[in-house]
Amino acid sequence: MPLFTHSRQRPDTTTSAGDGPSAPDGTGGGGGDRWFRRPAVARVLTVLSALLVLTALLLPDNLDRLTPGAFGRIPVEGLLAAVVLVVLPPRPRRVAAILFGIGLGLLTLLNFLDMGFYSNFDRPFDIRLDWVLFDDGEAFVRDSVGGAAAIGAVIGVVVLVVAVLVLMTLAVVRLSGLLARHRGVTFRTTAVLGTAWIACAALGAQIAGAPVAARNAAALVDHHARLVGESWRDQRELSRAAAVDHFADTPPDQLLTALRGKDVIFAFVESYGRNALEEPQTSAEVGAMLTDGTEKLRKAGFSSRSAFLTSPTYGGGSWLAHSTFNTGLWIKNQQGYDSITTSDRMSLTSAFKRTDAWRTVGIMPGVTQSWPEGKFYGLDHVYDSDHLGYQGPKFGWSPIPDQYSLSAFERLEHGKKDREPLMAEIILVSSHNPWAPLPKTIGWDQVGDGSVYEGIKTEGKTRAEVWKDPKQVRAEYAHSVEYTVSNLVDYVVKYGDKNTVLVFLGDHQPVPAVTHNAFGRDVPIALVAHDPKVLDRISGWGWQDGIEPGPDAPVWRMDQFRDRFLTAYGSTPTP
Repeated sequence: MPLFTHSRQRPDTTTSAGDGPSAPDGTGGGGGDRWFRRPAVARVLTVLSALLVLTALLLPDNLDRLTPGAFGRIPVEGLLAAVVLVVLPPRPRRVAAILFGIGLGLLTLLNFLDMGFYSNFDRPFDIRLDWVLFDDGEAFVRDSVGGAAAIGAVIGVVVLVVAVLVLMTLAVVRLSGLLARHRGVTFRTTAVLGTAWIACAALGAQIAGAPVAARNAAALVDHHARLVGESWRDQRELSRAAAVDHFADTPPDQLLTALRGKDVIFAFVESYGRNALEEPQTSAEVGAMLTDGTEKLRKAGFSSRSAFLTSPTYGGGSWLAHSTFNTGLWIKNQQGYDSITTSDRMSLTSAFKRTDAWRTVGIMPGVTQSWPEGKFYGLDHVYDSDHLGYQGPKFGWSPIPDQYSLSAFERLEHGKKDREPLMAEIILVSSHNPWAPLPKTIGWDQVGDGSVYEGIKTEGKTRAEVWKDPKQVRAEYAHSVEYTVSNLVDYVVKYGDKNTVLVFLGDHQPVPAVTHNAFGRDVPIALVAHDPKVLDRISGWGWQDGIEPGPDAPVWRMDQFRDRFLTAYGSTPTP
C-alpha cells in the first residue's frame, strides 16, 4: 500500500485542518525527507500561531509599557477561549475560531491605535469620534514629506490591517484544531493555569509592574465602552453649556468698550506648552529668550503680564484649543468642534466683528483648503497659505515661516495708512512637529516674497537627523519656540505703537516625545500693551509681570478666558 494512503488513514489527521500528519514520537511519520520536512513546518507554524495569539492577548495599549515582562503573564481570555473551543463540536468550533480570530485581530488593531494616540495626544483612540483624524494624519504626512510618502503610508496601513485580521484568524483556527486533538492535555493545562491566574490575582503578583493575572483584552473592551459613554455625556454637557451665554444678547455698543481704537492681536504659538519653560533641556533657551523679550518690550514702552491656561488637547488638535479659547466652551473632540462652529455661539473674535468698530482679519498660514469656520469666527478676511504671497519653500509641515507671516500681516493690513482699528487672529506654525528643517530669523527688510528662505532650508537639519535622537528632538523644539516667540516680540517692538494690544499663547503641549508625559496640559499666555490702562483692567487677575509666567503663576482653564476678557474690557453681560 502506498505510504500516502497509509498516512491518510491515521485517525488524528481527520480532526484538524492544517496541522498535517504526525507520528506518536513527534517525528512526523514516514521515512522520506519530504515527510520529515512537512511536519516540521507544521510545528513551526503552530508555534508561530501560538506566539501571535499570545502577543495579541498581552499587547499593552501604550508604548511605555511595551516591555518583555508584559508578555510573561497569564491571559485569562486565552484560557476561557481554549475551554470554549475544546467543548464545541467540529463545525461550531471552526466558526467560533474564525470569530475569535477576527475579534482578536480587531482588538490588536485597536491596541495599535491606542499606542499611536497615546504617543501623540496622551489619550486613547476614541472609536466613535476619531476616525476623521485619519484624514488629518494623511494630510500631515503629505505636507511633511510629500504625496508619494502619504500614498505609501496609506497602502502600508491597509496592508497591515488585512494582514493582522487574516493572520490572526488563521492562527486561532490552527490552534483550535490542536487543542481539540489533545482535549485531555488542554483541560489539565487550562485548569493549572486558571488556578495560577486566580492565585496571582488574589495576591496581586506582578512582573515589571504589570499584573501576572492579565485581562488585557477584557480591559481594553471595557475601557473603550466607557469612553463611548463618556463621549456621549461630554456632548450633552457641551450642549447644556452652549445654551448659556451671558454676552449673547449684549448690544454691540456695550461690547469691548475699553478697547475701542486699539489694534488687538490674538496670536497662537503652535505647541508652545508649559514644558518649554520648565523642562531642563528646553527651559534655558526659551527662558533666556522670554527674559530678553520682556526687556525689549519694556524699553519700547510696552508692559506685559502672563499666566497659564489649561488646554483641552495635547500634542495636536490645535483647532480644539482655538475654539475653546474663542467660545468659552470646553471643546475636546471633533464632534464638539463641528457642532459649535456651525452654531450661533458668539466667539471672542466675532464679538469684535459685532461692534463694527474693528476690521477683523485672520492670518492662517496652516490653512491649505477651504475653511468655512472663518465666518463663525467673525473674520472679514482670511489670509490662508495661498493668499499671503509666499514664494519660498516649506519647512517640515509648516507651509510658511512665522516671520514671513508677521511681515505679510504688516504689509497687507497693519501697515496700511488711514485704516480702521484691527482685530487680528494670527496662527504661528513654525513650532509645529517635526521641527526640521527650521527657518532662521533674518532682517525684516530681507523677507521679501520669501524666496530668500530657499537657502535657509538647504542649510537646515533634516527630519531624519533630528528624530534619531530624543535629545535632538527636544533641542530643535526649543529652537522653534525661540524662533517664533522672539519674532513675535520683535514684530511688536518694530511695528507696534501706543494702540497695540497683543495676547499670545500656546495651543497645546508638544507630543509626548518632547514632554515625557509631564507638565500637564498647561500653556503659557501673555498680554502685552503700550497703554497702561489696558493692563490696569486686569490687575485683579493676579497675572505675573513679564511674558514668562513662573511656576506659581495663576492657571485657568482655557474656556474661562473669553468671559473674563470680555468682562475686563467693558462688555456688559445680560441675564
